[in-house]
Amino acid sequence: MSNERGKELVMGSTSAPLSRYESQKRRDWNTFGQYLKNQRPPVQLSQCSYNHVLEFLRYLDQFGKTKVHVQGCVFFGQPEPPAPCTCPLRQAWGSLDALIGRLRAAYEENGGSQETNPFGSGAIRVYLREVKECQAKARGIPYKKKKKRRNTIKMDEEIKATMQSSQSRVLENQW
Repeated sequence: MSNERGKELVMGSTSAPLSRYESQKRRDWNTFGQYLKNQRPPVQLSQCSYNHVLEFLRYLDQFGKTKVHVQGCVFFGQPEPPAPCTCPLRQAWGSLDALIGRLRAAYEENGGSQETNPFGSGAIRVYLREVKECQAKARGIPYKKKKKRRNTIKMDEEIKATMQSSQSRVLENQW
């Protein structure tokens, strides 16, 4: 996105309706900015580090809606427990991952450099990976690594070839 778009995010001007993603990104950016202002002492964006981002993510947990069973819970590791329990509600890993993506983009659109972007820090990636693994264990849902892009292209070609041969057989049977 252009730097002009970043200025619009800060100034709040709207020349055209924003997409759902852009609106959410603006809300997230404003929420993070408010979080920094509410710190004692307030934190300037230029002084923001990955530690502030980690604190923000932990702060957001209190508003989560995803039940994450603790290891001592009888339902630990069960994807659909049969009864309620007292385990805490947390932010879902996917929500945090998407939030970081939007904030990372907003940071750069608002004048921050890619090299100093606290949302792109390795510590943030490690934290997200740990949340993902913890939630997967707690719910008994294994996350599988995505296959490399090269394999999916090859699979797409094989599927396409199979479909074409199936279609030609159908056409042959029709005549």
